[in-house]
Amino acid sequence: MILEISQERAHEIIEKVATFVATRRMASAAIMTIESLRPLHNIGSQVLYFLAPFAELIFNPTEYQEFAALLENDENIKYLLKRIDELDVEIHKEERNKNRLQWKRKKNKIVRIFKSNKRAKEK
Repeated sequence: MILEISQERAHEIIEKVATFVATRRMASAAIMTIESLRPLHNIGSQVLYFLAPFAELIFNPTEYQEFAALLENDENIKYLLKRIDELDVEIHKEERNKNRLQWKRKKNKIVRIFKSNKRAKEK
């Protein structure tokens, strides 16, 4: 069982988890869940250790234990939240700009319709 993890290995795992979450559009849900459970990070880490015999059948045992060790440090959790948010913004920036532009076009179209109706009523 891994009891400590180096900071550079922790950052590698955090990058992997943050990328997984951000690319699947789960960033807001993940951030909200992690923030709400942050005070219990030590208990969560211990639960992962408790579930290790079963989870290691599915996941890589070394990475699973490293992730459990990572959760024991509050600084790692803060960094995880920060990276999820940054990657979400970075990955989906272009799409959000496209959606914002489409919304502006719809809004302008609606405004033009109401203005033309108002002018027609005034005549």
